[in-house]
Amino acid sequence: MKSKGIKNLLIDLGGVLINLDRQRCIDNFKKLGCEHVEDLLNFYHQQGIFMQQEKGMITSAEFRNGVREMMGKTLSDQQIDTAWNSFLVDIPTYKLELLLKLREKYVVYLLSNTNAIHWKWVCENAFPYRTFKVEDYFEKTYLSFEMRMIKPEMEIFKAVIEDADIDPKETFFIDDSDINCKMAQKLGISTYTPKAGEDWSHLFNKKR
Repeated sequence: MKSKGIKNLLIDLGGVLINLDRQRCIDNFKKLGCEHVEDLLNFYHQQGIFMQQEKGMITSAEFRNGVREMMGKTLSDQQIDTAWNSFLVDIPTYKLELLLKLREKYVVYLLSNTNAIHWKWVCENAFPYRTFKVEDYFEKTYLSFEMRMIKPEMEIFKAVIEDADIDPKETFFIDDSDINCKMAQKLGISTYTPKAGEDWSHLFNKKR
């Protein structure tokens, strides 16, 4: 990778670093009384209030109230958060170790479509490893709900390039969505789309 002139890495969170379990999340929401949640939950593009919180259009409190209204039930914040966070599984230890090694050779950034409830869970449960926390793995984190933009919008990629002051031709983007990668390619960014659960450390083998 270094031999190809790559200096910066943009890495996605869901499906690339953290394992996801959409069915478990759907089942848990159905237990709470939301029968049509699968229409709103997509690995790559959320819909309705799920998309609105991902884009920072509504707060976590407004999201929870929206869930209650959608279900017509009195549910606690904890019940909603637990069901919603069951989408997230874990970040394998070897990927955390890989991130630390990559930081020795590259400037590593996180670029994720996510929301405040998921991000809080990830920071507390998925990234802590030995003495390391989320800020130890990345130069900076770019999160859709904070930026009020989502992939695959061109604007989010342009905003990252400008804010990080990086050259697209020196940047490599790893994301599990073909659409997101194709949009990044339009700006001159090299990309790779791993399969679910893939160990993509082979990208950085010395042979390459």
